[in-house]
Amino acid sequence: MRFKRLTLAAALLAVATSGAAFAQAPAAYPCKLIKLVSPYPPGGTTDILARLIQPGLGQELGANVIVENRAGASSNIGTEFVASAPPDGCTLLLGNNTGVAINRNLYKLRIDPVKGLAPIGMVASVPLVLYVNAGVPAKSFSELMALAKSEPGKLSYASGGSGSPQHLMGELLKLEQKIDVVHIPYKGQGPAMQDVVSGQVPMAFETTSVIVPQLASGRIRALATTGVVRPASLPNTPTMKELGMPDFVTENWYGLFATTGTPTPLIQRLNTALNKVLGSKDVRASLEKMGSSVPRTTAAEFQQFIAKELPVWESVVKRSGAKID
Repeated sequence: MRFKRLTLAAALLAVATSGAAFAQAPAAYPCKLIKLVSPYPPGGTTDILARLIQPGLGQELGANVIVENRAGASSNIGTEFVASAPPDGCTLLLGNNTGVAINRNLYKLRIDPVKGLAPIGMVASVPLVLYVNAGVPAKSFSELMALAKSEPGKLSYASGGSGSPQHLMGELLKLEQKIDVVHIPYKGQGPAMQDVVSGQVPMAFETTSVIVPQLASGRIRALATTGVVRPASLPNTPTMKELGMPDFVTENWYGLFATTGTPTPLIQRLNTALNKVLGSKDVRASLEKMGSSVPRTTAAEFQQFIAKELPVWESVVKRSGAKID
C-alpha cells in the first residue's frame, strides 16, 4: 500500500513538473518564415552581416529566416519596404547608418526611417579604410594627396551610392585636404569594390569587414583608417587622426530593425535571440575579425544610440557638402 502511495505521489509530481515546464515554454514565434531584408546587393558588409546572423536567428526563434536583397536608391528601397510592412515581426531589416541616419538629410523620403522602424539591437560597428588599386603610384596617404593635388579632377573614387558613409568620407576628404576628385556612385559597395580591385576606379573607402580579405590579393593597398585606433586586422595602417585629421573619426554601424508598431514582447524576444547569436563563438570570432566589437545592446540602448547619432551624421552631411549624384 505504501508502495502504491509513493508511486502515485511520484506520478503526480512528474505531471506537475511537466505542466510547469510546459507553462514556462516560450510560445511559438508568430510566423514560420521571417524575411531578413538587406537593402543592398550581395557582397557588401550589410549583406555579409545579414547572412552571418541568419542561421542563429532561425534556430533561436524556431522559424525559417531568409535573407532577401532589396537594393537600390542608397538602401532607401529596402528600408522603406520594411518600414511599411505589417508590424508582425515577420519582416526585419539589417539596416545601417546610411539608411537610418544619413539619407533623411539627403533624400525626400516617403517614410522617415526613425519613425517607421523599431530598433531591436546593434549588430556591428566597423571603421572604414581608404584604399587604392595597386596600380596607383601612391604608397602612402601623403603620396596619394600629392598625386590628387597634382592632377585636379583626374582621380575618382567609388562608393556604394550617394549618401553612403563611403561617399561622405570621400567628400569630407576633398574638403579637408582641398583636393578635386570625382565621385562615382554604384548600386552597392560590392560593385564599387569590384571596380577598384579591377582598376576601373583608382580608390574608395570601404569597411574593414569587406576590404581586409581583399588585401591578400595584392591588387589593392590600404592607406588609412577612420577608427579611433588602428584595427587589429590592419596594425600597420595609420588612422586619419594620426595623419593630422582629429575630426575624421567615424565607424559604420549596423543593426536589426522591425516595423514600428511591432508588439514590445516580440521586440524583446528578437533582441534576446539576436544577442544570443552575437554571443556565439563563431559569430563573435567573425565580428572581431572584421574589426568590430561585439555590441550586445537592449532595444532601448540601441534606440538611445541612434538618437545620439542623428545630429552627428547631419553635421557630417553639412560639413562635407555632399549632394545626391
